[in-house]
Amino acid sequence: MHQNLIDIESQLFFQTYKRLPVEIDYAKGMRIFDKDGNSYLDFLGGIAVNALGHSHPGIIEAIDHQLRRYMHVSNYFYQDTQLEFVEKLNKLSGFERVFLSNSGTEANEGAIKLVRRWGIDRGKTDIIAFSGGFHGRTYGVLSLMDKPHYKDKMGPYLDNMKIIKYNDIDDLNNTVNDKTVAVILEFIQGEGGISMANEKWVDAINILKQKFGFLVIADEIQSGVGRTGKFFSFENYNINPDIVTLAKGLGGGLPLGCILAHEDLANVWEKGMHGTTFGGNPVACAAGSVVLKELKNGLMEHVIQAGKYLHERLEYILNKFPGKVLEVRGLGLIKGLLLNFDAGKLVAELLKRKIIANAASGSVLRLVPPLVVTNQDIDEFISGLSDALIAIE
Repeated sequence: MHQNLIDIESQLFFQTYKRLPVEIDYAKGMRIFDKDGNSYLDFLGGIAVNALGHSHPGIIEAIDHQLRRYMHVSNYFYQDTQLEFVEKLNKLSGFERVFLSNSGTEANEGAIKLVRRWGIDRGKTDIIAFSGGFHGRTYGVLSLMDKPHYKDKMGPYLDNMKIIKYNDIDDLNNTVNDKTVAVILEFIQGEGGISMANEKWVDAINILKQKFGFLVIADEIQSGVGRTGKFFSFENYNINPDIVTLAKGLGGGLPLGCILAHEDLANVWEKGMHGTTFGGNPVACAAGSVVLKELKNGLMEHVIQAGKYLHERLEYILNKFPGKVLEVRGLGLIKGLLLNFDAGKLVAELLKRKIIANAASGSVLRLVPPLVVTNQDIDEFISGLSDALIAIE
């Protein structure tokens, strides 16, 4: 990569991203190609966004068709592309009501507004979230997160937000009460290091929900849209959330998120109480329809197979490097390797071998490849991972 490009970027942008030293030319399938002609195996997938890989022909065709019709008209109009997408989404998800957004952060912000509006006449105001969670970058969701680096010297944050220990039943029992309006959680924490919810802890949430009558918000932004082999990660547990937030893989590469809710919450908002200019953009919805079609037509079954194979190969790495690799985490194609050193070092070594992954929660290597990853891709990744771990002393 050319140094002058790095210098220009540093003069133009707020320096909020730690970018990889790769100048991208194009991407296709599981591969990213730079302007020097190098090919990279992508196990990051745009941070769990490119569900069907890069430049999927079905997505390109759907986008091209919609672009030639119109790109944007606003949500003041009935749009067949939106309706087609939402009908598919409701059938796959089992939820009846949808609000379309641009991103996961917006979906979670909207969910906060929805539960607060629901709770106000019931005397309920407190939202409970959990340590290690990541729900976005805006003020409402930052109020539900405990990582200082995201929050330091940018407060104050919203009141009536409580952050307690993830997977701690005692902390849960001691915090939930009649004032609790909602509990928001990731069943698999992405930024939190691919930490998974404990089944007994989830059962405890169910018991408290029956006792105190609060709502459960499932943040499925990173772990949903088929990534565990089920449409939602919460389907691996005995729970039925009232509200679900989705984004990332939903648009197949374009900005698309949503709030899903059951019919009993359909009338919480009146007209004008919530809205968005760009949310539900028809071009993004056209792409999203292709993603949902592929998920319904066998892709989730493929994720189960590929996820099982990836897990077996990662267990091989765990056994080969017991002093460096401590644990294999995750389900399906959201996986993490807990290391006994800074995962950033391993990310750098993988990049030298033309493999893209990233670090989460300091010492966890996060793997969220496109859902179309093959066993051959996994074998290539494992070979590079082994070489990278050998290179780290």
